[in-house]
Amino acid sequence: MLYLVGTPIGNIDDMSPRACEVLSSADVIACEDTRVTGILLSQLGITGKRLIAYHEHNKAASGNGILDLLKQGLNVAQVSDAGMPAISDPGADLASLAAANGIEVSVIPGPSAVTAALSISGLDTRYFHFEGFLPSEGSKRRERLKALTLIGETIVLYEAPHRLKKLLDELLDAGFGSSKISLCRELTKKYEEVLRMTVSEAVSYYASNEPRGEFCICLEPLEQKTMAPAGDGTALIALLKEKGMSSKDIAAIVSEYTGMNKKEAYKIASES
Repeated sequence: MLYLVGTPIGNIDDMSPRACEVLSSADVIACEDTRVTGILLSQLGITGKRLIAYHEHNKAASGNGILDLLKQGLNVAQVSDAGMPAISDPGADLASLAAANGIEVSVIPGPSAVTAALSISGLDTRYFHFEGFLPSEGSKRRERLKALTLIGETIVLYEAPHRLKKLLDELLDAGFGSSKISLCRELTKKYEEVLRMTVSEAVSYYASNEPRGEFCICLEPLEQKTMAPAGDGTALIALLKEKGMSSKDIAAIVSEYTGMNKKEAYKIASES
């Protein structure tokens, strides 16, 4: 059987007794980084386990090797470096591979940065869109940023500290300047920090404060979905103009969302 095992996102005391039991009894533990998981196992008093590296860069070859072990009847526990495997994590591919080959897959739920950050964000949590990490650069990144402007529910993003300023600048350019944002880092750890402000305020704050630690970000959506009826882009143009978006970007979004001619939308945005 393949077990997907949730591990702490920071505080070791969040490890569940059931998760400890499964890791103790597993024949093999598949993990992103054997060093990180080795430290966790040592803290839990679990020794003598066979660890196999399984991550984004080796998942094709390593996944087939793990599948062979599962077919032999061995129990494999899969963990990420922190949180729930298979959530913005190659563990999803391993679970899919196992299921496709008739291997039973079981989950041992545990901490998740997504739900932890949402719960303390102060934003609407009835509906949310999990984006995870954006593509690092290029057209795919621009496409996803554009897609975010069309989402009508709280958006959850992951970001590394060295790319946070870039992300905030891009969100500002995309029209999210007045949107509320909750920036969570070091969750469950000694120096846990949650900053709640607008995107514009966050850009100013990090201009003089260096980002540290991995971030889980909750972002208030633009409200165009409820503000502009399909086929009438006037209200949407006004809203996006108010958000500080360029006429070119406004025209592209209004055309896609309402069907208004792009040139007409651009003309209205430029003259308003």
